[in-house]
Amino acid sequence: MTKIVDLGKTAYSSFTSLLNLAQSPLLLAIRLYWGFQFAQDGWGKLTHIDRVAQFFASLNLPAPGATAHICALVEFFGGILFALGLGSRLVSLILFVNMTMAYLSVPDDRVNFSHIFSKPEDFYGASPYTYWFAALLILILGPGVFALDWIIRRRFAAERKG
Repeated sequence: MTKIVDLGKTAYSSFTSLLNLAQSPLLLAIRLYWGFQFAQDGWGKLTHIDRVAQFFASLNLPAPGATAHICALVEFFGGILFALGLGSRLVSLILFVNMTMAYLSVPDDRVNFSHIFSKPEDFYGASPYTYWFAALLILILGPGVFALDWIIRRRFAAERKG
């Protein structure tokens, strides 16, 4: 019986090691895909800023013109930095807060946000969800090794040693 348990432990350990190798490629895929989506949405807002400002005004957001510009710039430049993995945790935090505000600013999405536990299909069915979740993943897990943050950190660590 001990040999079966040891075999199970070894197999499980090998399996988790293999999955750990997939972590950074997965984080890279998330960053590239959602960074591009953020940047694309930000660019769309920048090129149609008057419509975005009108929409924000209809939501009774303060200073809708300035708010539209800020949101567009955060999404455009934040998306680029997110994809590159540069300033990942800070950029992810900013994008996460931006998407949380998107949830809370639009009346239908605000209701969906409040259903996070009572009716989760409404929460994850709302348009900000995938952006919100991608930013949350990178905020918590970090950008992985295929990121400029990792390269910069390694370089500074090597300079300190040398």
